[in-house]
Amino acid sequence: MTVHEIAAGAACGTEVGQGDARYEALRRGFNQRFIATPDYVSVVSSTREAVAALNKYLASHRSDEDLHRRITVRSGGHCYENFVCGDDVGVILDLAQMDRAYLDQQMGAYCVESGANNWHVATHLYAPFGVALPGGSCYSVGAGGHVAGGGYGLLSRQHGLTVDYLYAVEVVVVRDGQHAEVVIARRDAPEQELRDLWWAHTGGGGGNFGIVTRYWFKGLPKPPSEVLLHAVAWPWEDLKDHPDRFKSLVRNYGLFFEYENTPELPASLRRDYSDMFTLLKLNQRANGKIGLITQLDATRPDSVERLDAFLEWLTQDLGVEPTPLDRRMGEHAPMGGLHVPTRLPWLTATQTLNGSGDNQCGKYKSAYMTRGFTEPQLDAIFTHLSCKDYSNPQALLQVDSYGAAINLPDSAETAVYQRSSVLKLQYQTYWSWQKDSNDDGVADYQDADIDPSIAAPHLRWIREFYRDVYKDTGGVPVLSPTTAPAGEQPAPVTDGCYINYPDTDLDDPEWNRSGQPAHRLYYGDNYARLQAVKDYWDPRNVFRHAQSIRPVTR
Repeated sequence: MTVHEIAAGAACGTEVGQGDARYEALRRGFNQRFIATPDYVSVVSSTREAVAALNKYLASHRSDEDLHRRITVRSGGHCYENFVCGDDVGVILDLAQMDRAYLDQQMGAYCVESGANNWHVATHLYAPFGVALPGGSCYSVGAGGHVAGGGYGLLSRQHGLTVDYLYAVEVVVVRDGQHAEVVIARRDAPEQELRDLWWAHTGGGGGNFGIVTRYWFKGLPKPPSEVLLHAVAWPWEDLKDHPDRFKSLVRNYGLFFEYENTPELPASLRRDYSDMFTLLKLNQRANGKIGLITQLDATRPDSVERLDAFLEWLTQDLGVEPTPLDRRMGEHAPMGGLHVPTRLPWLTATQTLNGSGDNQCGKYKSAYMTRGFTEPQLDAIFTHLSCKDYSNPQALLQVDSYGAAINLPDSAETAVYQRSSVLKLQYQTYWSWQKDSNDDGVADYQDADIDPSIAAPHLRWIREFYRDVYKDTGGVPVLSPTTAPAGEQPAPVTDGCYINYPDTDLDDPEWNRSGQPAHRLYYGDNYARLQAVKDYWDPRNVFRHAQSIRPVTR
């Protein structure tokens, strides 16, 4: 097995500790709910520095000593829970300086360093090479965690997930529990242990096996030269007293992707829609509107006709005129000029959709769906989005189209288990501190530390919303069985949760009464293999968080 040695005494990068002017910024990520107090943040710019920084951390603990103060890794800083910036963090390794994306001639593959964000990757692969990762639309998400968790975006229905193109990964590991070493795990490595480590990074999630410093991809797709971009919205004023209108829109949206390529759809819709990606923005009533963003391949001569047919199906029972999407909806900024389908170069459209939202506090939940929404689910969605006792224009359920090329691989081919879903849901709520609870004249995280009432209404709303949508399956979107037992209740329409939208409530029996633990909801039958990889490559459990892969031996 090839192990890349790093000379002793190598520099550990730039260490930013308390008292440094940079410390306040570097001890937090995108989600302002979680702000760590590490001993220091190690800003590394190379694999060599990452190894040295990890060895310094390990050397400060005896081999038989518990690592109470965790070492964590940050690429883009978009972890939704406290996995990177928790109260128990001693050292944060910041990989943002490792941000190159280039063609590695020696490897014969495109190399993306972990700190490169989505927009940097898009520009640095497309402009010189004409290829793209089928990854996310949020520009500032880093490759390190995005890829390891499975990675999907607006090209995924046409070309699959990012991990479907992963050829190799460079990881700093601690096999003996005390000394860091660098390995490059290829999907065609002669050693089974390396092939397993590669596989674990095709959806096993970040912060589990080591420090990912570089990815290599082969066979990357070429995006269409031009796409159609369309964004419309419907006013809540026309929906709040007419739940039938709202539910018809959401019902038809789900049924379209459930029925795709089947005789259940009218003949005008029985075409190839794999190039179409949609984001249905079901905002809380206080936003004033719900919206729909759609992207299609504009190089196809029937794109406008197909878009019109899709919209006609979607709104067949709505009876509400569309309006411009002229306000922020989740991570996406207003797109008032796109109410008329607009032809744009693919890279320009990607920049147009490049949203990240404000740096605020947030809570998130997720679900995969194998079919459209049930009637009880539609009722619960309308009830919680239209309620009057919670008013937040930045709270929403985003329903993304899924399936098509994503569902071609087998569920065991990569660590991404969900390969039969047609929709992917993200529940979101955002808030800022807005209160000076400690009377120091400003609003900041210290107010939230002493005043639970700042976060409480937002957490209560999203938790109860999620619980009620999945009331029939214990409050969570359980995994669908591979076969529906004859004579029993219909199989659920859900298929678990997405590890890149982590949710620690899944481990809380108050909110998860399904009997399926979080690791089952995330990884399905792939969890046992992930545990075996963990046992081999990180037996000391150096890399861990509240929902990390657990070694069997600990």
